[in-house]
Amino acid sequence: MVEIGGWEHECCGAAYERDAIVDVSCLRLGDDPASTRLVESHHEHSTGSRTVTCRGRVADIAIRHADGSTEQIHRLPGGSALRGFDDDDDGHLEQPWNGQPALRDSDRFLLTLLT
Repeated sequence: MVEIGGWEHECCGAAYERDAIVDVSCLRLGDDPASTRLVESHHEHSTGSRTVTCRGRVADIAIRHADGSTEQIHRLPGGSALRGFDDDDDGHLEQPWNGQPALRDSDRFLLTLLT
């Protein structure tokens, strides 16, 4: 699972859609392989963490709400669309399979990749 969001995604993050094959540049956080976190990164800062490329098919996308709960979404718009600066994408979030709007009260998302 890759954590997506915050200023990194809003700055220059790509759109993600279910079933798409993607390459995601990530920081690998943590020393224990069992508890390693993968966090999307587009900027190589001296964090002391290794940057890896995760390649796989997008199996699931969810928003992590402000209260910590998660909700599946159909697609994650790119950062500029989420900020309202994309003429070709309105940046709205919707639930998969029914097209109902999903509440956006957070800028944190989870991307599950099948490798």
